[in-house]
Amino acid sequence: MITSRRQFIQSAGLAAGWAMLPGLALAGKSDDGFINLIARPGEMPLLGDGKTATRIWGYEGKSPGPQIRVRQGEEVKVRLINKLPQPTTMHWHGVRIVNGMDGVPELTQKAVPPGGRFDYVFRAPDAGTFWYHTHNRTWEQMARGLYGTLIVEEKDKPAFDQDLTLVVDDWRLTEEGQIHEKSLGALHEWAHGGRSGRWITVNGAHRPQIAIRQGSRVRLRLVNVCNASIYALKLEGLKAHLIALDGQPVAPRDVSDEPMLFSPAQRIDLALETIADHQGKASLRSLRRDGSDELAGFVIEPSSPGATTRPGLVRLPENPLSKTISMPDALKVDVKMEGGAMGGMRSAIYKGRKLGIDELIQNKHLWALAGVTGLPEKPLFSAKRGQSVVLNLINATAWPHPMHIHGFHFRALERNGKTLATAPWRDTELIMPRETVSLGFVADNPGKWLLHCHTLEHTAAGMITWFEVAA
Repeated sequence: MITSRRQFIQSAGLAAGWAMLPGLALAGKSDDGFINLIARPGEMPLLGDGKTATRIWGYEGKSPGPQIRVRQGEEVKVRLINKLPQPTTMHWHGVRIVNGMDGVPELTQKAVPPGGRFDYVFRAPDAGTFWYHTHNRTWEQMARGLYGTLIVEEKDKPAFDQDLTLVVDDWRLTEEGQIHEKSLGALHEWAHGGRSGRWITVNGAHRPQIAIRQGSRVRLRLVNVCNASIYALKLEGLKAHLIALDGQPVAPRDVSDEPMLFSPAQRIDLALETIADHQGKASLRSLRRDGSDELAGFVIEPSSPGATTRPGLVRLPENPLSKTISMPDALKVDVKMEGGAMGGMRSAIYKGRKLGIDELIQNKHLWALAGVTGLPEKPLFSAKRGQSVVLNLINATAWPHPMHIHGFHFRALERNGKTLATAPWRDTELIMPRETVSLGFVADNPGKWLLHCHTLEHTAAGMITWFEVAA
């Protein structure tokens, strides 16, 4: 769902905006054709220029890391070089990738130790907005800034005057402007809604101001990289049409007056047009019960002499997804989501043993999928290649969960027993407390794949499992 539910809300360049936004550099290739990304400590002016810099971890020491841009079907070659004090990996979120390149320690590769490196080589089958991030101690390494964006351009690029990527993150900082390290791994957050922070940045800057020209057609790519924060977004002073979700095109729809629910890991692509009485200013805002906060501003500059307006909607070309879900032959799997504060879970299987709630708390395993907490030895299910799969996710907890499936895009088929005929194809679906949502996909990508909550503290505390697809 793109719209908010009632219970939830009671210095930019013009010609090449994607390269000029605050903190968003473009990745370059080395002589051997690889993009070298060094995961290392660095500093960012999160509080603003002239103020104390914040010590972070990032790719090339920056957060977000360099933006990678490729054409659809092109080979992507990235060399991860680890200069962190911890092992790490790189996961390509939303990419229907070959399994060995998925970046999941204990499942698809060994974590890259400090001083080590790993070469990721794959093709990007779908055009759209994707991202990359660490997948080891994700709850900590993401909170320190270890993520970046992957933009896969259409073979025939749509006619936009600007292509802007806005990466939204929140930071929990001390009074000195440093990451609040003492709260990393706090049991209270693992049992409740996850880690959130009050200092919100867009591309590493607080409330950046972005220039767009009157009459121009702008593609706006929004990426939520927060550990846990869910936003209800609203654009003011601009006309907006939704054109893609999680990298997959949707039929264009006017969302100018519509709150957009935006959970961790999700992406929203919008086609923007300026409004005649714009007054020179517009903004992207986060709604709350008693008002809203500006995340980023848009300074609307007069159009250039002789410039022409681009009227009409842009409909993105479809990606080569397998979209025919055969319900009679589908493998149907019930997955009960349990645990957390006010969840009522009394026991779960942990490392092959059934433990009571007190022992689970001692092990910081507070959530379970299908009665198991943590990554199990055996898969949740095994599917034949090409088989349709329907996951019936039952949220028996008091918290929302953005559920992510690696290696596939899926469609919500039912929500609380109501058939959804036109739900979009996504890789991360927000499931609200006490909801039951059925997700369907075609298991056409062989390998071992994760299913987990993208509230990162929930994943760390047990809401993670895996399944396999036969070769």
